[in-house]
Amino acid sequence: MSLDQLNEEQQSKIMNIRKRVIQTVGKNMELYGLTSSAGHLYGLLFFANQPMTLDDMGREMEMSKTSMSTSVRNLLDLQMVNKVWSKGSRKDQYEVEYDWHQTFMDYFTIKWRQAAESNLLTFRKAIEELNRLLKEHDEDEKLYEILSRDKKKMEEAVAYYKWLNRLIDTMESEEIFQLVPKEELDK
Repeated sequence: MSLDQLNEEQQSKIMNIRKRVIQTVGKNMELYGLTSSAGHLYGLLFFANQPMTLDDMGREMEMSKTSMSTSVRNLLDLQMVNKVWSKGSRKDQYEVEYDWHQTFMDYFTIKWRQAAESNLLTFRKAIEELNRLLKEHDEDEKLYEILSRDKKKMEEAVAYYKWLNRLIDTMESEEIFQLVPKEELDK
């Protein structure tokens, strides 16, 4: 059943509920590094009963095709929407990824892994440099103390990023659900 099969009052009530949900989702998309308009687009796709083209979304959202395309590309990159094939259509169509657990894990594992690996590399190189300086300046107590203190802080950071990588591993392997099970829907 679609909304156009309902009377005007029923349609209005449903649309008001949907608008509130879409507004809230849009506001919270900044957690994913997205604009609120990308969040509103996600909300539109969430409530759509079938995949939509950029033209369909543009008409509904009253956004430019460029803005729409950028938002869709960002949602695709974060694996929050999927491009789907539709028989007889030459235009790309999109639908929401409804597995929110997977969406969360995909986003955070991609972003966290990139940050963790980049930071680990930087800290490890810095520790190597500090080790060289410590050997070269082991006679200078003040400098040695500062270098040692910095090295300890950086080693603590490396330990954190190694832990973060293990956390990411539990998400990618879905072991996380053994520790924090998914909620079951009430029937």
